[in-house]
Amino acid sequence: MSAVKVSLLQTTLHWQDSKANLAHFSQLLAGLPVTDLVVLPEMFTTGFSMQSAEIAEQEPGPGLAWLTAQAKAINAAITGSLAVKTAAGGYVNRLYFVTPDGAVSYYDKKHLFRMAGEHQAYQAGQQRVIVRWRGLRFCLQVCYDLRFPVFSRNLNDYDVLIYVANWPAARRHAWSSLLVARAIENQAFVLAVNRIGQDGNDIHYSGDSVVIDYQGQLAASLSKGEAGVLSANLDGSALAQYRQAFPAHLDADRFRLD
Repeated sequence: MSAVKVSLLQTTLHWQDSKANLAHFSQLLAGLPVTDLVVLPEMFTTGFSMQSAEIAEQEPGPGLAWLTAQAKAINAAITGSLAVKTAAGGYVNRLYFVTPDGAVSYYDKKHLFRMAGEHQAYQAGQQRVIVRWRGLRFCLQVCYDLRFPVFSRNLNDYDVLIYVANWPAARRHAWSSLLVARAIENQAFVLAVNRIGQDGNDIHYSGDSVVIDYQGQLAASLSKGEAGVLSANLDGSALAQYRQAFPAHLDADRFRLD
């Protein structure tokens, strides 16, 4: 199994300005070295806004069209979340995963951050989603999902956990600690991208984007507040060998919580 190159984009976001954000990310992607997967922050077109009726796009909308075009242009998969108004009229925080051939998968954020009123502005998703790409299986998660380990529990059905976030700097210790825990307990790579800067609610974000290997070791990281691209190679063969030599998942407790 060949290695999969991933690229995480840590940057500030223009508050509730989709056109400005899409233009910004277009510039970043234009100069990006060859990669297999690009990971963008949570609500990358607007920032983490609870003004769902104002910022959400219809499905399919311009944000998805942009993801589809960019994936084809750089011949890589792209994942990132945005506010979407569903055909039924509800609003969701939707994490899209788009591949160069135009295939679209998505996960609607299940755990909504009630401390910011997200549970009042958006509807919760019900199921986790796993996507296959370049020989690896990716489990899609969004920000606050990180605090709920049962939801991300690996049943030997994925290889990589993706977290896209707008995680405030005030709780950066929790962010860093929980990411390592998720990697170790699930014997999976963790890709975690967070924004930087200040949003329209005067909340500060430190970034701290990381790639963590299946043993909880830091494979790559960006410094606090640093804008840039974080790249790493995920070796699926090494992961398979480690799981075979240390098959902790075979001794996992059998339970399920809803």
